[in-house]
Amino acid sequence: MRRQRRSIPWVLLAPLLLGLPLGEAAPAALPSELRVRVRLPDGGVTEESLQADSGADCVTLELRKGDGTLVTLAADFKQEVKIFRALILGELERGQSQFQALCFVTRLHRNEIIPSESMAKLRQKNPQTVRQAEEVRALEHLSMDVAVNFSKGAQLSSHIYNVCSEAKEAIYTREEDVKFWLEKGVDGSMFEVLPQSTDLPDLQRCRLCADRWKPCICSYGLSIEWYPCMLKYCKNRDAAGKVSSYKCGIRSCQKAYSFDYYVPQKQLCLWDEET
Repeated sequence: MRRQRRSIPWVLLAPLLLGLPLGEAAPAALPSELRVRVRLPDGGVTEESLQADSGADCVTLELRKGDGTLVTLAADFKQEVKIFRALILGELERGQSQFQALCFVTRLHRNEIIPSESMAKLRQKNPQTVRQAEEVRALEHLSMDVAVNFSKGAQLSSHIYNVCSEAKEAIYTREEDVKFWLEKGVDGSMFEVLPQSTDLPDLQRCRLCADRWKPCICSYGLSIEWYPCMLKYCKNRDAAGKVSSYKCGIRSCQKAYSFDYYVPQKQLCLWDEET
């Protein structure tokens, strides 16, 4: 069931080039960080960090979920790469390490999130306000059928080295995204196609697999609860009656993702068990 949307007046003042006509260049900005309070689906509140570097043309969002999982989204506009990272607390009593790291790398489309230079200009009027997204976007299911070699990943995006350093053996992408990047000239040697059900007829989904040491297809879901997904434009009329547009705010969105990917043993996917 989709979470009911609740409208909250926008008070993250986005002097986002406020008062400048559309298309006029903004002054160069240093990397900036904004912290906002965000409502989680379970009713809890967490703090989300939004960092923007207009020089590197990159945006990073980070929040901690109610179960302690740290979720990071890095959007590399230069390379058209989007990186999701999840640091999942391990269950020591079940033989897991202190935490498990996953990275999912997909193609970034230009209209998914506001530009880095606009993100860098966001300001808050009331930092104590708890934000909830104005728009809930549809759940996206992604089949991550290719592994990314960490040591070569910087050729795809320099941010993979920093964001995915804890997930060196668990960086996944999609064959359709690989084709797009190969056409841009990215070195294909960093990619390795993972086993699929057609290769291994006995390959099951992990939630149906009884043996913790057998390979299976794991599913992992994560959600970005609040992010600036679109710019809002206002109109201005000068003394001569000429109408011009300028950026005057943002629209916020929430979006959930479900990733399917191969693991060599179910022990690496204990959250995906049949209940």
